[in-house]
Amino acid sequence: MISAVAQATTAAPLAALLPARRGKAWTVGPAPYGIRNNAATARITDGRRALLVVEEGNRVELYAERPGLFPYTPDDVVDSTDPASVSTLASRALRWILADLDAERIRTTEAEMGWRQVLHAKGTALTEFGFHLIDHGVNAQASERPDGPGIEWTAASSAEWAVWSYGIAGGFSLTYEGPVSGLHGALPVLLPPMDGHASTDTGSPFTRHLTDRFPQLRPVDADEVEFGGYRDLHGWIALPSRAELGDPVHDGTRVCAQVGPVGIDFLLAAAVHLV
Repeated sequence: MISAVAQATTAAPLAALLPARRGKAWTVGPAPYGIRNNAATARITDGRRALLVVEEGNRVELYAERPGLFPYTPDDVVDSTDPASVSTLASRALRWILADLDAERIRTTEAEMGWRQVLHAKGTALTEFGFHLIDHGVNAQASERPDGPGIEWTAASSAEWAVWSYGIAGGFSLTYEGPVSGLHGALPVLLPPMDGHASTDTGSPFTRHLTDRFPQLRPVDADEVEFGGYRDLHGWIALPSRAELGDPVHDGTRVCAQVGPVGIDFLLAAAVHLV
């Protein structure tokens, strides 16, 4: 086992960007072991999960701790010379790394305690998110469906948002019904970075209205666009009915949307954009 020789300086600003869970903020401490010889290493944890930050040259690696496994392969890597390196690590941790850890915990819970305990755990996580929405001035309402618990709320735009557990799978699904304008504040957080995406003139008036503003969106059909990539959030936005294709398209046009799987950490961080 390699000894860690110095503490990674990226760890503290990264921990500050991750939301507290159950009232416990992320804290920085020494790594119990090193992954690379002479590489500065630190461990950040919220008491339930832990991430290792390793710095070597201009390379910053992020490893998720998993029970019984030595972290040979980083979950993410960034260039420390990039001014956005810390925020990029935080975004990727929120979008999939922490969600993956929660999904693994859910699978363990199911194997050891059964599906009822899984739904209870997911309901507890939704309650935490619900109180966070209330802190933002939203009247969040718990809901129940045959496939598990959910939470619903109405945004300032009169749009209807909801988060659903959809059974015992690890993540949650975020749904939306309302005007296109109600998504303008949320999409910059939900979509992947703009880099490498360019708007095109292809598609219908409906899809172009969306892709002109958010080129990360891809037309699927005349009434639908999608986004997402490997390991990242996936989602779609569509007209409620193809019968509306001939109607004029504007920011008041009503749409429905779904994003998933999302983790509670991501939802806590994004909550201010969903109200």
